[in-house]
Amino acid sequence: MFSGDDKQTRARIDTLIGKNSRITGDLQYKGGLHVDGEIRGNVHAEEGSDSMLSLSQHGTIRGQVKVPHLTINGTVEGDVHAEKRLELGPEARITGDVYYNLIQIAVGATVNGKLVHKPVAPALAVNNTKNKAVGG
Repeated sequence: MFSGDDKQTRARIDTLIGKNSRITGDLQYKGGLHVDGEIRGNVHAEEGSDSMLSLSQHGTIRGQVKVPHLTINGTVEGDVHAEKRLELGPEARITGDVYYNLIQIAVGATVNGKLVHKPVAPALAVNNTKNKAVGG
């Protein structure tokens, strides 16, 4: 939403929680989720998925958020875990610790908590060539 060329921001939205909607309880999903309403509970993307969540300036989440790709421009009261990428818009308000791999923060965003960098472990290179013994 904030960096026009980013593939993640053009992702398909599978689920929409409207501005006048409120969910009480934990939410687990897979795919794309856009929140304009309120969620009172934890929001987790399915493990191993490449899911994304976008929280508009009208949206509020009161609970822990754990999603690979996050775009926040609303309010989160709880810890935020972004395994791959986190974008904070100018109206983002987070009260809780933020764990991220990559982060982009717009002027005006606020975080009342710790920012903790959690890089994704680099993949180990596998050498497929066979070792040959050299005789003398």
